[in-house]
Amino acid sequence: MKKDAKDSQDFTSAVTPVERIKFIIRKMGITQGEFARRVGLDPTNMSKHMNGKLPITEGLLNKIVVNLGVSKRWLKDGSDVPFGKAGMANFTPERPSSALPVAVPIYDVDVVAGTEELSRMFTDDRIIGHISMPRLKRNDVIVKVSGDSMMPVITPGGYVAINPQNDNHNIFWGQIYVIVMDDYRLVKYLRKADSDDKVRLVSANPAYDDMIVDRSEIRGLYLVDAVINCELRC
Repeated sequence: MKKDAKDSQDFTSAVTPVERIKFIIRKMGITQGEFARRVGLDPTNMSKHMNGKLPITEGLLNKIVVNLGVSKRWLKDGSDVPFGKAGMANFTPERPSSALPVAVPIYDVDVVAGTEELSRMFTDDRIIGHISMPRLKRNDVIVKVSGDSMMPVITPGGYVAINPQNDNHNIFWGQIYVIVMDDYRLVKYLRKADSDDKVRLVSANPAYDDMIVDRSEIRGLYLVDAVINCELRC
């Protein structure tokens, strides 16, 4: 009975951003970990946000707004409704509108090869196909990753879906990024270093050492939203 009462809580009684996020999770009928994956956040970090060990940041709110169609005004201060009329019409706990599969373009681009500005490579003539999978985002692009530094997370020749917008400001530590520097591009986990003006680039493959680079050397950061490993068989 206590659980049922909690699940039927009206959204107006959620008085803090954390409580409003919990309301959305209950409304969607999913776990906190699944919610984190749908908004592109590490579940461990999501847990820290929810228990007060990490603050509810603008970056986190923006991810929820973009991926789930939630009102930012409501998330921040409760002054709006969680979803507009159009959003509520398409929203159900079993199948939120943000989870509907979309056709994401695959580009003939090896994201770790060459030094060309990445955003200039996403032209129509480079599209070699499309893929539709749950939780791929509408604005994502899919590119190839050569090399074995991210094995076993990304297999050699595997693909990643990335947000094509360069974002050097809102860093989600512990996530996989395409890192663009003057002389090369890398796919690595992005972690904090001992100094605020440096970052640690970490490979999944233990045969590779960590790299410490100055933040000023990074020209672009592209968040990896999904990893797509495939094995073709005759």
